[in-house]
Amino acid sequence: MVTVLITGGTGLVGKTLGHALLEKGYSVIILSRQTNQHSAIANLSYACWDVEEQTIDKEAVTRADYIIHLAGAGVADKRWTKKRKQEIISSRVDSSKLIVDSLKAIPNKVKAVVSASAIGWYLIPNPRLNDSVGQASPQGGEGSGVRKFVESDPPANDFLGTTCKQWEESIEPVTQLGKRLVKLRTGIVLSKEGGALKEFIRPLKFGIAAILGSGKQIISWIHIKDLVSMFVVAIKNENMNGVYNAVAPNPVSNKELTIQLAKRRNRFFIPVHVPSFILKIVLGEMSIEVLKSATVSCEKIQHAGFSFQFPDIRSAFIDLIMSEHHQAE
Repeated sequence: MVTVLITGGTGLVGKTLGHALLEKGYSVIILSRQTNQHSAIANLSYACWDVEEQTIDKEAVTRADYIIHLAGAGVADKRWTKKRKQEIISSRVDSSKLIVDSLKAIPNKVKAVVSASAIGWYLIPNPRLNDSVGQASPQGGEGSGVRKFVESDPPANDFLGTTCKQWEESIEPVTQLGKRLVKLRTGIVLSKEGGALKEFIRPLKFGIAAILGSGKQIISWIHIKDLVSMFVVAIKNENMNGVYNAVAPNPVSNKELTIQLAKRRNRFFIPVHVPSFILKIVLGEMSIEVLKSATVSCEKIQHAGFSFQFPDIRSAFIDLIMSEHHQAE
């Protein structure tokens, strides 16, 4: 049985991915900091690692045929203090170092490593914010005619851009060990289990469709089912190497995403623009990220043979909202 070792396996994407791999007949090992975790699910097990101490369960590495590297502190979980920024970077870079060093030191049969990254690699600050709701001139905005970002584009020089650059560079040495390496630059992940969608839904519970800033900024997103499928394909397709954008073919503006979601939930709502200065007060430096805009291309992954189950926001929300309703019944 083919064994996949997952870092960050207890997070939003990791949990869904682990279940999908089990359903497809894989054996899954989740790396965890907790030493007493046990699983009652067949072919699912836990192994211990400690990124700060740079220690890892050697048997888990020996058993693995593939490694999927998702570990990293949540970018949007806390306000970006100097300390939190360092945690975001070190959690990614140090965990990658542990994987690389382990593959060097421990006899193994690992064929490929698939590592998460993010489209924060591309995002650039809005060039201007003209009014109280943040009238932006976003990259790739509606009617802008600006081309989509592709994998060969250089990283932004802001916090997320430099973080993604260090993240990808830190896992790159596995290629020197003869391992195939795939890096998936993930867009905004839409899942009924949490993440960004939960934040979009929160004000709708009070009948408010909260449009951030001007709402013109473009969001490159992906349904979690498509993202999970992409990780599985990256394992199976031996011709896949290097960086691929993990985004749906049809990005949308913040306003369109918000309104479409509100309509799909079949509730009365009032569209309300949240001024950029309010976002800056509430979110601090992180507000820059929600007011940024990027239209990211998925042509490379499509040319590799990947087919999206949810290529547009309408089909994604139909699935997600239907799933939500079924859970409530």
